[in-house]
Amino acid sequence: MTSDHVNGLGERAEFKVAALYLFVALPDFEELRMPLTEFCDAREIKGTLLLAREGVNGTVAGSPEAIDELITYLKTGNIFKNRLAPVDVKYSFSHKAPFRRLKVRLKQEIVTMRAPEANPTEQVGAYVTPDQWNEIISDPDMVVIDTRNDYEVAIGSFKGAIDPETKSFTDFKDWVSENLKPEETPKVAMFCTGGIRCEKASSYMLAHGFEEVYHLKGGILRYLEEQPQEESLWQGGCFVFDDRVAVGHDLKPQDYLLCHACRQPLSPEDRAHPDYELGVQCSYCVNERSEAERERARERQKQMSLAREKGVAHLGDQAALDAEARRAEKKQQKDAQRQLHHEQKETDDA
Repeated sequence: MTSDHVNGLGERAEFKVAALYLFVALPDFEELRMPLTEFCDAREIKGTLLLAREGVNGTVAGSPEAIDELITYLKTGNIFKNRLAPVDVKYSFSHKAPFRRLKVRLKQEIVTMRAPEANPTEQVGAYVTPDQWNEIISDPDMVVIDTRNDYEVAIGSFKGAIDPETKSFTDFKDWVSENLKPEETPKVAMFCTGGIRCEKASSYMLAHGFEEVYHLKGGILRYLEEQPQEESLWQGGCFVFDDRVAVGHDLKPQDYLLCHACRQPLSPEDRAHPDYELGVQCSYCVNERSEAERERARERQKQMSLAREKGVAHLGDQAALDAEARRAEKKQQKDAQRQLHHEQKETDDA
């Protein structure tokens, strides 16, 4: 697809979004950070990329040409020595920049679980393609588990899936030990947003004696992209970690916003709740903040509104550029005033 791709809003989508990951041994991952950062900076690619000894993970956005160049670089660039050639990539498009800055970070894990026995480079569950997924999860003996966190599951999931109600992925192993036993759970099918969490979760479960473990290849995003809506078993929206907040079938953006206070995704119904205040609070966190915190949030929201009215950014890289431009303009004005004052003084002394 090109920059002429039309997104779900009926507008030309100028930004290509790439969600990617690969579990692969990268003992030199620290040395990869700088060249990868420079490559992305040179092409104005924004988003987050994580590098760890166990592989690479991230979501980035830029022009379609820039993203295509990045994926080619990951797969064939000399520094990667063909290790990232099998990288899993899912594409979508956005009519506005989903990210404000670039972050290339070094991590202990590309998806944090804190379970050394979970090693997808050694063992992993059976991959299930989107066209096979409906049959797998319709098996009455299959235990279907959503490995995402509670706020993600709240806006959508597969019909009949179990919600572990985890706050973070590190909680998943505790939930398994407390709720599932290998001898009582012969078949398990798991899914997550893009495939990375359930890939690691499947490795964890195999390490703990579960024998028949499946997971959705490419995750929910690939399923929503490839599975016809009339045949879909997906219900609701899929939370994504960028400014789109949630997408539906064909990866069309849905009408969700994030609460600035608690990061809860909010539907139009949530935003109509009497406790909702833009940039300050929502009904999920109204009792969790002090009045002083709410006042600070109101002032921040006021400043953001003023910035928009003036046509300048308030957050991110553009905000820094705007601030620098304003400082330069003020300096020029002061220099001009000093020069004028100096010239006037010379005239008066003559």
